[in-house]
Amino acid sequence: MITLLLSLLFLGLMAGLFYSWSVSVMPGITKLNDIQFLSAMQAMNRAILNPLFLIPFIGTVFLLPFATWQQASQPAFYYLLAASVLYIAGVFGVTITGNVPLNDSLDKFNLVNATAEALAAQRRLFETPWVNLHTIRTICGILAFACGLIGLYQAAANK
Repeated sequence: MITLLLSLLFLGLMAGLFYSWSVSVMPGITKLNDIQFLSAMQAMNRAILNPLFLIPFIGTVFLLPFATWQQASQPAFYYLLAASVLYIAGVFGVTITGNVPLNDSLDKFNLVNATAEALAAQRRLFETPWVNLHTIRTICGILAFACGLIGLYQAAANK
């Protein structure tokens, strides 16, 4: 049960982070001009690579399937399995295969020497695809957390 609680804590942190980013950070920075937007995204993408993000982000990939396996013969199993699949494919997978490559490309872009046209082009290449991928991982994170909570309820009721 401790593994399940810790995995859901981590999952909740990730779902909350992505949700709050969607409803506050992105609406705010979309109002910035191109260089401000790109500079803000570069700074935030660099800042988030720290243990307080990485431990729950990566930890959920291992803890949630393990907690699911521990409930293999219980009614909670299928909800936890759904949570695991949603998180691993829809959050972790989308981030690693979609958002991270966009972040890496943006990080290599030299804002200082870029023309106004180059800044506008870079923003067009980055913003819409990144937001679309972020929306997918946000929805998957929220759905995974909801499935996990139902699984926790069933696991607790089964004790």
